[in-house]
Amino acid sequence: MGPVLAGVLQLLALIGALALAYVPLGTYLARVYSTDKHWRVERWIYKGIGANPDTQMRWPAYLRGVLAFSAVGVLFLYLLQRLQGVLPGSLGFASIDPDQAFNTAVSFVTNTNWQSYYGEQAMGHVVQTAGLAVQNFVSAAVGIAVAVALVRGFARSRTGELGNFWSDLVRGVTRVLLPGTFLAAIVLVACGVVQNFSGIHEVGQFMGGSQQWNGGAVASQEAVKEFGTNGGGYFNANSAHPFENPTPFTNLFEIFLLLVIPFALTRTFGVMVGSVKQGYAILATMATIWLGFTALMMWTEFAHHGPALQLAGGAYEGKEVRFGVGASSIFATATTLTSTGAVDSFHSSFTGLGGGITMLGMMLGEIAPGGTGSGLYGMLVMAVIAVFIAGLMVGRTPEYLGKKIGTREIKFAACYILVTPALVLVFTAAAMALPTPGHSMTNSGAHGFSEILYAYTSASNNNGSAFAGLNADTHWFNTTLGLAMVLGRFLPMVFVLALAGSLAEQRPVPETAGTLGTHKPLFVGLLVGAILIITGLTYFPALALGPLAEGLAS
Repeated sequence: MGPVLAGVLQLLALIGALALAYVPLGTYLARVYSTDKHWRVERWIYKGIGANPDTQMRWPAYLRGVLAFSAVGVLFLYLLQRLQGVLPGSLGFASIDPDQAFNTAVSFVTNTNWQSYYGEQAMGHVVQTAGLAVQNFVSAAVGIAVAVALVRGFARSRTGELGNFWSDLVRGVTRVLLPGTFLAAIVLVACGVVQNFSGIHEVGQFMGGSQQWNGGAVASQEAVKEFGTNGGGYFNANSAHPFENPTPFTNLFEIFLLLVIPFALTRTFGVMVGSVKQGYAILATMATIWLGFTALMMWTEFAHHGPALQLAGGAYEGKEVRFGVGASSIFATATTLTSTGAVDSFHSSFTGLGGGITMLGMMLGEIAPGGTGSGLYGMLVMAVIAVFIAGLMVGRTPEYLGKKIGTREIKFAACYILVTPALVLVFTAAAMALPTPGHSMTNSGAHGFSEILYAYTSASNNNGSAFAGLNADTHWFNTTLGLAMVLGRFLPMVFVLALAGSLAEQRPVPETAGTLGTHKPLFVGLLVGAILIITGLTYFPALALGPLAEGLAS
């Protein structure tokens, strides 16, 4: 079997698995966030935190819950790292420096999971399990909660109430992430992923000498890392490490995990707004972009010119031979089109155009299918923009799901789509202009610029993957990337919840013969075009200086 055929077959198997999970998981998620019943363990949690899960919140109260909970998470994780040296189970590792502790705390709370440290050489068992793994669960649950709040904004009328943040948060953990991660971890352990609390071992090498390895609760963290679209690896090599991802099957299974909730949430959206056709339209948009990017990535990595690459059957540099070019291309596209950031290969070693595809996937806003929750609310904001554009073209007041898209709504949507590009471009320009950040670059020219651009694109869009070749463990990068992660996570949430509140207050507009059919292929094409054009106009100059210049020159 040729490598190209193997990659295509893996892609088809992945699509089949996602299709089988789509309806049951999407419908289940809709029930989770629509029922009024609470589990007994959930009532204990509400009592412990002093929250009333039956109190309905308007968008300012919902936002305060998101920000307060996240701020406490940052503080707790920061202190846990700073105290690591005196905690049991630290494996002898010292406490984390203040700037790196800030960066890591912000990274995991914002669902970014950017890592400027070597996981197996810096973090002990307590920080990994009680700190990082916990944030993998709750940060993903926060993203789903915000998405559900926006869906309620479309579904409800003449009320500004969006549900209860604490109820949505707890249900996301207890009913979705915990059971899903438990099952996924069992599969991973059965396939050879490590799960223990062992100390550091001295391991002999084939060519002589020795190497130190430590174990850990890897399978459970790997499961939630993918299922919650988090991305932080237990080991520095991330999902390229055999302790995290030992076989081609586990590789494909992990891709499935990081895609299944974001795709299924489109079904949840359709069920909650009372029209599954609307959910299928959003699904079709996501799937079109994802499949297009995957096909393009596989083409660039398999068909890149040059005698060495042609003899090898593809661009194998930086890729695990046990996965191959096809599986690595699928993983790279999936992880950058979601907010996962896990990697099974070094994106810096991809072809120039291949590296550009990974960057463009994040620059789209990670909406195809995006992160857990963040992908859905990002795509719905783009749908509002597309409806507004269609209204301008025909001279009609734009409407979406029975709600008018007026001046107030379009301002919130416009602010949402401007936040991350501003963060990426401003921070990248500052890093390139100042001498100190430039000393962290391993490469010069277009590839060096791509390293910086990728880092701030990853941080601002809460992805977390890195281009490699950049030393990000400096005061400058720990601080500025941390700021980019905070602003890139919570400023968009402000505008999403404000938009949800504005929509929930409206009276429904009856559908007429002139209403745009937002469930039809024409709207899907319009939405795909709007996403690509808006992103292209925003980022094309920066891409032209980095990956495009490198790709055309090679």
